[in-house]
Amino acid sequence: MFEETAAIRRAWIETYYSLKDFEFAFQYDVNEPRVPVSDAIVAYKGFRDVIITQGNFKEPFSLDQLISDNVTSFTERSQADAFVPARNFGAAIGTHGANWTAVTGVFGGNINTGLQNNGIASTTRLTDTPWLSENKNDVLHFGLAGSYRSLDDDARSLSLSSRSEAFLFARPLVNTRTIRDATAIGRVGVEAAWQQGPFRLQGEYILTDIERRDGRPPLLFQGGDIQASVVLNDKGRPYRVAPTYGSEYGVFTGVTVEERQRVSRGGTGLFELGVRDSAIDLESREVRGGVEHDFTAGVNWYPEPNIRFVFDSIRSHAEPSAESLNFGRRTVDADVFIGRAQLYG
Repeated sequence: MFEETAAIRRAWIETYYSLKDFEFAFQYDVNEPRVPVSDAIVAYKGFRDVIITQGNFKEPFSLDQLISDNVTSFTERSQADAFVPARNFGAAIGTHGANWTAVTGVFGGNINTGLQNNGIASTTRLTDTPWLSENKNDVLHFGLAGSYRSLDDDARSLSLSSRSEAFLFARPLVNTRTIRDATAIGRVGVEAAWQQGPFRLQGEYILTDIERRDGRPPLLFQGGDIQASVVLNDKGRPYRVAPTYGSEYGVFTGVTVEERQRVSRGGTGLFELGVRDSAIDLESREVRGGVEHDFTAGVNWYPEPNIRFVFDSIRSHAEPSAESLNFGRRTVDADVFIGRAQLYG
C-alpha cells in the first residue's frame, strides 16, 4: 500500500499584492507537477462588503475544503472531500454581514489541465452564525452549498475515488472507476460547527447526483464526517467571516501560539487533540464503487507560531472494497500511523 514511506506533501511559493481596491495573489506548488498553480487571482473590493474574484481558486463548497491547507486539523481532509470541486478557473462574487455570508460563482476547468475541460459549473454557498462572540472564538455555524456542473460530450470521463486518509497510502479503497455516460454532476452539501472556547465540534454531509445520457437513471453517492477537537489553551481557533479575496467565507483559521508558549521563549508550545469519524458510499445501481469508513485520532504540536507537527492514527474499513484486481469485493481493513512536519508563513 505504501510506495514511499516518506514524501514532501506540499511545497508552495505564494505572493500577494494589494493596490487600492484590487488584490492580487499567486500560489505555486513546486511539488505538484500535474497541477502546480493553485491560486492565480485578481479581486476587486471597491464595493462595501463585496468581493469580486476572477482566476483560479476554490469553488465555494465545503467548510472542510475552504479551511486553508496550512491549518487543517488533520493531515488530510475527510472521505467526503472526494465530492468537493476544489480549485477551478472562474469568477465569483461574495458578500457578508456581521453574522452571514453569501458567495456564488461560475467556473470552467482548472487552469493547469485546461479551462475548456469538464464543462461549466455554477456553485453557491451560504452561511449563517446565529451565535458569534465579539472575539470570534465562540460560534455556532451553519452552511449550505450547491453546485451543478454540465459536462460536455468531449469532457474527460468522470470517476470518483477515495483512499485511507493518509497521503502515503497509495491505492484507493473505494473507486467508481470511469463513468463514461455522465452528462452532469450535481452536489449539495450541508455543514454545521459549534465552538466554545478551545472545544470545536464540526460536521458535513455531501450528496452527489450524476446524470447520464440516453435516459439512464442517475447515480447517487454520499459521504460525510463529524469531528471534534480541543486546543489546550482558552482560545481555540478564531472564526473568520470574510476573506481578503476568493471564496473562503465563514471558516475557522489557525491556532494562536502566544509569546509565553513558544519553545524559543522557554515554553512548551501549544497542543491540539482531535478525533474524526468519516464515511463515503460509492455504491449506486450498477456502479459498485464500495463503501469506506475511517476513524482518525490525532495530536498537533505547535512549538512556534508558524511551525507544527501533526500525528494521526487512521483506521480504515472498506466493505466491500472496490479494488477487485487486488482484493476482490471482500472487506479490507487498514491501520495507518502518519506524521507531518510543517513550516508555513
